[in-house]
Amino acid sequence: MQSSLPLEGKTILLTGTSKTTTIVDDITALGGHAVIAPLIGTCERMDSHDEELLKSARHFDWIIFTSQNAVDAFANKMGRHQVIAQNFQGKIASIGTKTTTALEKLGFQVSFMPSIFSADIFVKEFPHIAGDHPSCLFIRGEKAKSTLKDGLPFDLKEWTVYETIERHDQTSDILNCIHHNPDITVIFASPSAVDVYAKDIAAHVGWQATRIAAIGHITEAALEQYGATVDIMPSVYTMQAVIEELMKVGDKS
Repeated sequence: MQSSLPLEGKTILLTGTSKTTTIVDDITALGGHAVIAPLIGTCERMDSHDEELLKSARHFDWIIFTSQNAVDAFANKMGRHQVIAQNFQGKIASIGTKTTTALEKLGFQVSFMPSIFSADIFVKEFPHIAGDHPSCLFIRGEKAKSTLKDGLPFDLKEWTVYETIERHDQTSDILNCIHHNPDITVIFASPSAVDVYAKDIAAHVGWQATRIAAIGHITEAALEQYGATVDIMPSVYTMQAVIEELMKVGDKS
């Protein structure tokens, strides 16, 4: 019987937006020390045409969400204009369990999720169940790549509902954390967070100072473009899967 918890002595730095309370509890229960240091934030993009756009959205065959942030911004608009999930006639497609959970809390039923939580897998699998020439609306953030627009074989309308903001207020805390913790893992869930880290942190301490974990191969590719070695990249693109992989690895030397 092991005397120590699987994450004992490990510090795990979370760089995404601050929607991480449940994973912090999980890390703590496993003996690890979680540090929330978001390098990006989001804010809803307000538009004077929001009410009209919501009315239009009701009539699409499919509405596609690829992030929890998009769901949150969409929910704000629904609340502001007194629209409920039952007002939408189309089906819902989602990437990721967190996105799906957020949609279900709003009252939506998700009809499609790709086998791997990635946009490029989505564009391969979705056409097989979408129907003939479906009308589709992608609820997106302003930094969303053109993967869906370019990859789907039918017309896709897009509605940008939130913006991503770089945060540079965490730099000193992160550098201090790295200097004082011998076994630290930094988890990245988006290329946007990688960009900020590269400028604010890696420029001072390099990429070898910590273990690097990536959620998703797009994030992994962004890290590798900066010359970082990705130590952990689970096949399931979730924070929980990263933690499970981290429980299997030894100390960072």
